[in-house]
Formats: sequence, C-alpha cells, structure tokens
Amino acid sequence: MESLEMILLFDYYGDLLTDRQKLCLDMHYNQDLSLAEIAQELSISRQAVYDNLSRAEALLKNMEEKTGCVSRDRQLRKAM
Repeated sequence: MESLEMILLFDYYGDLLTDRQKLCLDMHYNQDLSLAEIAQELSISRQAVYDNLSRAEALLKNMEEKTGCVSRDRQLRKAM
C-alpha cells in the first residue's frame, strides 16, 4: 500500500490506534523516518517499531474494508 493511502487511512481511523501505534505511524509516514530512526527516538527496538507499524496498518486496512469511508469519500470528491 502506498504512503498516501496509509496517511488517508490514518486520518480517518487513527483514533482507533494506541498512542504508540499513532506515534510510530506519524513518524514513519508523515515525518518519513526509518524504522531505525524511530526506534532510536523512542528507545525501543526496530522489531518493536515494525510490530507496531504492522499491527496499526492491518487495523487501518481492516477498518477501511469494513466501512469503506475513504473510498466513499474519494468517489464523492470525484463526482463533484
């Protein structure tokens, strides 16, 4: 999934994530930091960053599959 898509999902469904997941996603997608940079900043392992990102991305994708809010919004904007 491309970064823009993940940022849109984060904007719509980000409140469903834990604070750590929000922080990792923000740092990775909005601030363009690598896993190693995030790990160093948060004083956690790269694996912990990867796990947080993976879980968060899966949750966001799952919510979009169930609700379709982002795709519906895109269709409305296209129609306008």
